Amino acid sequence: MENCLFCKIIAGEIPSEKVYEDDEVLAFKDINPMAPIHILIIPKKHIDGADKLDESNTAVVAKIFAVASRLAKELKLDNGFRIVTNVGSDGGQTVRHLHFHLLGGAKLKTELC
Repeated sequence: MENCLFCKIIAGEIPSEKVYEDDEVLAFKDINPMAPIHILIIPKKHIDGADKLDESNTAVVAKIFAVASRLAKELKLDNGFRIVTNVGSDGGQTVRHLHFHLLGGAKLKTELC
């Protein structure tokens, strides 16, 4: 997508601190971390959000969760971590490109609102 922030990061037009990349997925550090470890994991193919997933594109979600698990092990998040995706403006989605937040490195609050 032409004006998508994450598509520009994927294209290298906007710098990011990458922690993982392959042909389908990119993971990078969030510029406004909400936990000591806060990584965004995104598909390289643009999907607006979880509300736009269907049978043709859900395999990338399994790949993203596998990458999240790998990163959690590499980052030694042995005591736990959180994976979150927001959907739509009321759900807190600020960039309309499917992305998952990997959060950890401290005891996280249980309240979500």
